Amino acid sequence: MTTILKLGGSVITDKDRAETLDDAALEAAAEAIGNALARGQAADLVVVHGGGSFGHVNASDHGVSTTQGSHDVAALHDIHGAMKALNGFVLSRLLAADVPAVPVHPLSAGARTGDGSLELNAAAVTTFLGEGFVPVLHGDVIAHEGAGVTIVSGDEIVTDLATALEADRIGLCSTVPGVLDGEDAVIERIDDYGAVESVLGASDSTDVTGGMAAKVRALLGLEASASIFGPEALEAFLAGERPGTTIG
Repeated sequence: MTTILKLGGSVITDKDRAETLDDAALEAAAEAIGNALARGQAADLVVVHGGGSFGHVNASDHGVSTTQGSHDVAALHDIHGAMKALNGFVLSRLLAADVPAVPVHPLSAGARTGDGSLELNAAAVTTFLGEGFVPVLHGDVIAHEGAGVTIVSGDEIVTDLATALEADRIGLCSTVPGVLDGEDAVIERIDDYGAVESVLGASDSTDVTGGMAAKVRALLGLEASASIFGPEALEAFLAGERPGTTIG
């Protein structure tokens, strides 16, 4: 059973302070993952993490987004370098929790075609899983035909891998306990974007990848259902439950 877990950038970093880690939250998430693996849960696990105050701030400073590209090599190195630094922190905390984590950097594993479609090579991820490792991917800068480089978000990577790997379970760990309605109550299930469009807003912090609305749109297009939940429900998700909001 293949499980894809995304750790939101807002969960593992202080998204309002440039390149600032939320170390306590990251260590707690890593410990939850390590405990789940030790119990034989979440086999064939792939972890994806967002950019938070590392990737988003640098991308915003250089005017690069999922659709707005750049040919500035300095911009590429600033954004990718920030994401490699954050990925290094994530890997170190996972390894400390006895998770056999290995990095897979999207910059070197994919590209966008001229129309913006993502082509991500999942061969390394599949092989790492088969050999007993936990691949760890992240939002990144990526080559874009005709546009230099653009951003590939963690959410895009999740949806692309979910299809390529025929994932059984998909979870997005966010700073909120699920998708919230107009009265800040968790919406238990979403099957139609139009039914919740009015309550989905943009991220409160610097975010060049679309916020909650983009998450819900992308997840509704998948064959498997997905869960959006807060950090306190991470262990429950890894144990096989469906906390928070179920999408699709």
